[in-house]
Amino acid sequence: MKRLLNTLFITTPDVFLALDGENVVVKQEGNALGRYPLHNLEAISTFGYAGASPALMRACVERGISLTFLSCSGRFLASVHGESRGNVLLRKEQYRISDQQSRSALVARNCIVGKIYNAKWIIERATRDYPMRLDVTKLKQVSGLLSKSMLAVRETEDLEVLRGIEGNAAAWYNSVLNDLILQQKEDFYFQRRSKRPPLDNMNALLSFAYTLLAADARSALETVGLDAYVGFLHRDRPGRASLALDLMEELRGVVADRFVLSLINKRVITAKGFVRKENGAIIMDEVTRRKVLAAWHERKQEKIQHPFLDEKIPWGLVPHAQALLLARHIRGDLDEYPPFLWK
Repeated sequence: MKRLLNTLFITTPDVFLALDGENVVVKQEGNALGRYPLHNLEAISTFGYAGASPALMRACVERGISLTFLSCSGRFLASVHGESRGNVLLRKEQYRISDQQSRSALVARNCIVGKIYNAKWIIERATRDYPMRLDVTKLKQVSGLLSKSMLAVRETEDLEVLRGIEGNAAAWYNSVLNDLILQQKEDFYFQRRSKRPPLDNMNALLSFAYTLLAADARSALETVGLDAYVGFLHRDRPGRASLALDLMEELRGVVADRFVLSLINKRVITAKGFVRKENGAIIMDEVTRRKVLAAWHERKQEKIQHPFLDEKIPWGLVPHAQALLLARHIRGDLDEYPPFLWK
């Protein structure tokens, strides 16, 4: 269990939520694991399938507490909302911001600052940890270019200019991503990003990790009442979860790329788990996919000190924390959206 910005996150599997007076009680096999006063809560999010009592659902509706159910892997299942919390008002303000490119740019540029900052520190940490195995001069040059990009991002309020800066920064970062692969270099290498389909083992892993991260971001946004399909940097396109893509930009490198690099460098997976199809696409076999999923869920349980909230939370709750902060900014509680800055 974890309280975060007046939201109670239930991450312990196989627990049942019940009502006892004015408290929500977390039970496992009949034993109470925790008790939390309802008047302190704005939302409850539970990861698992055991469910909640009808009495608790009614109490949450009457008090305007949103109750959200997610699978153990973080996939959004359903949500129960009261009438007084104003998710409609939150979404209407989200739509207003999205309709105005100047306002959209103010949110989007913070997402891009987070993305570039995290890319820079992925490189910086690599030069610190493996100075004898890497071309430090080359990596430091790219790090310097990324620092200049961050300054440029903060000075613009134009979405097209932002996209141009982000594209250049992504190209510089991608130019050294192959250097960060320290093991199995004959089988895992990065030359360029190929998506549909992935044309090598590294791109197959990256695509799979990005898909998992996008699903987590979409669930997090749904949990706080935002529309995952209406974004600020990524504009409206039928069937595309644009806001989830916005949210995952700052997390793409620090969550997905570092995860993929660790799988390769720690030899969790090998080239034997990949198959080339007739069209040149590379896919993972079922055994490797299960290994990657198990490692992904294990990584989500590891703790990180959130840089803005100054609290220790599991990596798996980082998208939820960022979604909560984004919702607070849209409501007007925060002057700016604070991106996730890892170091």
